[in-house]
Amino acid sequence: MNFELSDEQAMLREISRDLLSERASLDLVRSGLDSALDVDPELWRLGGELGWPGLGLPEQYGGAGQGLVELALVAEEGGRALVRGPFMSSAIVGAAVAGGGRPELRARVCAELADGSCWATWAFGERNAPWTLDGIRTVARADGDGIVLDGVKTAVQDAGGARWLLVTAVHDDSPASFLVDRNSPGVTVRREQTLDPTRAFYEVRLESVRVPMDHRLGGGPEEIQRMLDYATTLCCADALGAMQRMLELTVEYTKVRVQFDRPIGSFQAVKHACTDMAMLVHGSRAATYYAAMAADAEAGDRARSACVAASYVSGAAADVADSALQLHGGIGFTWEHDLHLYIRRAKTDCVLYGDADVHRDRLCTLLQRATTSL
Repeated sequence: MNFELSDEQAMLREISRDLLSERASLDLVRSGLDSALDVDPELWRLGGELGWPGLGLPEQYGGAGQGLVELALVAEEGGRALVRGPFMSSAIVGAAVAGGGRPELRARVCAELADGSCWATWAFGERNAPWTLDGIRTVARADGDGIVLDGVKTAVQDAGGARWLLVTAVHDDSPASFLVDRNSPGVTVRREQTLDPTRAFYEVRLESVRVPMDHRLGGGPEEIQRMLDYATTLCCADALGAMQRMLELTVEYTKVRVQFDRPIGSFQAVKHACTDMAMLVHGSRAATYYAAMAADAEAGDRARSACVAASYVSGAAADVADSALQLHGGIGFTWEHDLHLYIRRAKTDCVLYGDADVHRDRLCTLLQRATTSL
């Protein structure tokens, strides 16, 4: 595959970085850490003017019709700037609805998401359960002309201000996804305290929540797994942005931190450590964008590529964070230094949508199937 960005993709990255540099500085990020809002309203408005909300949605619904690569470019810049907001979560749900929703539902929801007037999020993970289809405990049962949902979801990003919740539940002994109005009776949302203070995560409790039958998305377990791969790739891009910034902060620090009358960056051991960090960042970029390109090209190895990216980036992000902290020394532990915010972001990305063990296990299964079919 050609890893060179097109002129349009390079421009998307540049204008996204420029906006975030101006409107999402670290000072502004810090000032919003205790905010009850899921997103900076002004940043979301400006992002809407750039077309972020509808970037991956079909043009017929007001979107830009772009692919996962373009979404990953914006997600990477978001991770680099530690931006909060529903860009990724809404993009995931938008792709799911565009691919599996009924025509009337697609037309309504995708248009709302594309113009940025509202956002959506995916309620998939459950407490003390793996981020896999086997970990779904929420139950959906038919009741007349509708569906009733019961269960508890955790780590649901930006659910506080979301208009729509995409809830994955077990229906007729098989995983299925249902689009739920956030304001439906029986939906309770509670803010969670997590490792990453730069984003908002919630527990979503569903108690006899009734949804119309036509709010069930098509595709079944295969399509849900595909959306997990989609979400995983975007999460890798976010982690990649945080890793790149941790590398830059570390290199800058080693140039000015003096020990024994010399910058510590002049010591060979420190140079080697920074080089190792750079190699992990470059490897993560290659794995992430290959997975995005494979998804856009409908390549036969797209599922394996997503697993490779997730398992590699999970380990690489943890290693880069550990090295950055070690090379910064005691100052890296302090609240006043920005490094710890990037570490928290990267460590959280390592487990969202499944940790490295989950993806390695699935990769082994995919490879065994491929070998058996030969």
